[in-house]
Amino acid sequence: MREGIEYLPRRAAEQVEEALSDTRVVILNGARQTGKSTLAECCLRGREDTVQRYLDDPRTRASAVADPVAFLDAPSTMLIDEVQRVPDLWLAIKNAVDRDPRPGRFLLTGSARLLGLSSLPDALPGRSETVELFPLSQGEITGTPDGFVDAAFEPNYRFRTEPTELRRRDYLTLASIGGYPEAVRRTTPRRRAQFFKSYLDDIMSRDVHQVADIQRSSDMRRLIAALAAQSGGLLNYSRLSSDLGIPASTVRDYIGLLEVVYLIRLIPAWSANATARAIATPKLVFTDAGLAAHLLTGISDDATIGGIVETFVLGELTRQLTWSRTMAQLHHYRDRDGYEVDAILEDNSGRIIGIEVKAAETVRTDDFRALRILQKRLGDRFHGGYVLYCGDQYLPFGDRLWCLPISALWTTPPA
Repeated sequence: MREGIEYLPRRAAEQVEEALSDTRVVILNGARQTGKSTLAECCLRGREDTVQRYLDDPRTRASAVADPVAFLDAPSTMLIDEVQRVPDLWLAIKNAVDRDPRPGRFLLTGSARLLGLSSLPDALPGRSETVELFPLSQGEITGTPDGFVDAAFEPNYRFRTEPTELRRRDYLTLASIGGYPEAVRRTTPRRRAQFFKSYLDDIMSRDVHQVADIQRSSDMRRLIAALAAQSGGLLNYSRLSSDLGIPASTVRDYIGLLEVVYLIRLIPAWSANATARAIATPKLVFTDAGLAAHLLTGISDDATIGGIVETFVLGELTRQLTWSRTMAQLHHYRDRDGYEVDAILEDNSGRIIGIEVKAAETVRTDDFRALRILQKRLGDRFHGGYVLYCGDQYLPFGDRLWCLPISALWTTPPA
């Protein structure tokens, strides 16, 4: 992690370039400071007659507002950065691509979940493809394969993990750095802390206020700090309301806004007929473990450490699912008897991978208890169960059950 290295989300770049070849409008959507603008510019290199418009510039934004139709006139691909700043462009883009349906007409970037914003009048159905850009994965940072998801769903796959010297303190260090390119570049904890502070200030002063009128920003900041302490846990609106003295309706609204601007992510609960006792409460995680760890500086109890490690692992899975060959969805599972599985991956054919995360350097038989119960309830649908932990060994723990080092997420090649 040296100064001067250009960290780019290379897998998202492949997705964008592929989408530009056959889709009229490509939307590059994601959190602030994940490299969207740089990535978009890289994807347009070598294309002739491209036009680049940046709506952070007040003059450019004024032009877009004054005459959206003329603003969009371009012979080839047009990049519009921060497109959510001028909602009136949306209908003009729809009209432009309906009149001229060539692929690759527009590459749009935004620092919010654009299609969920009420200010945008149309979602361009059938005309657009969205590529979500998250902070960098560990594989993108280290140049390793990031192939765990595809390998785990491969029939009869046997993991061959590389020797690792990483232990709990090392994983906590990786989690505290996170995946924002600027945080990865910075070489000291103090410099990274300054980045995270500035990042939160930008989120509050720019992104949040672009999508909603927040009357009491101090309440929002207190909520963000409280959510960091619960990252990796079930979302409890009533408890947050009580602890913070904020109405539950306001807590719900604010959490919705924080999800829109990619600060947090809600992982839905998973259930099926075979697991009718499952509860429906979502799990809340920060999009970037480094930001959550920054907000928890000085807190080092086991629950907090476990939450940060789980946030880190769920973040790696989230990123990997955006490019894996296996089309799978991420959920969590908890039943009314208290048995829970931190991550459930379900592919299109209904096969299930269960994943438990342990912030420990050893694994016990009891760590597989919830996975075994899920396996018994699902039968043949249960494809495999893994305990990802801070140790160094790959070991079997019964039929279709294994423990793996956390690093296997990014060091495993695709099957």
